[in-house]
Amino acid sequence: MTQRVELATVMDRLGIDELITEYAVAVDDGDWEAYRGLFTADGRADYRSAGGIEGDARQVAAWLAQNMRLFPMRQHLIVNRRVRFGVREQDIGDTAQVQADYINPMRFAGSDGGPDGSSNGGPDGGSGEPDFVCGGRYAFAFARTYDGWRLREVVVQEKWRRMQPAREGNATP
Repeated sequence: MTQRVELATVMDRLGIDELITEYAVAVDDGDWEAYRGLFTADGRADYRSAGGIEGDARQVAAWLAQNMRLFPMRQHLIVNRRVRFGVREQDIGDTAQVQADYINPMRFAGSDGGPDGSSNGGPDGGSGEPDFVCGGRYAFAFARTYDGWRLREVVVQEKWRRMQPAREGNATP
């Protein structure tokens, strides 16, 4: 492999890594316009293993916008990223597959603090701890576009979840 090819591979890996980070930030911040912008025109997401839906990015963003209101505090941690480049139209590296593990602590709305669940252990006595945590693996499929790397597919493979027992004063659905 030449230095030029090695540099291009490093740049592609950095671009893909940035896109995964943008994905996590968009979901955690509830920025559904940014979420939709991460996908190709035919991009899809599948959250069925976590109790969600499967559909195109627009449908899934609308579903997430509605359902993530239950969890005003979310923080995705996406780790152990394994990147594999593929071939599309005879050009090496136009597609990529990434498997990445995740852990996602969340807080239910109204839990242990302010009415929106946003307590961070402040003077109101809220602990700031998450009361719902899940983990699993993402399978991401990427395509190189004129605008850079974009998601063609996201599949969530939830492996576990844990809910904290209800504490006095907690509002749990």
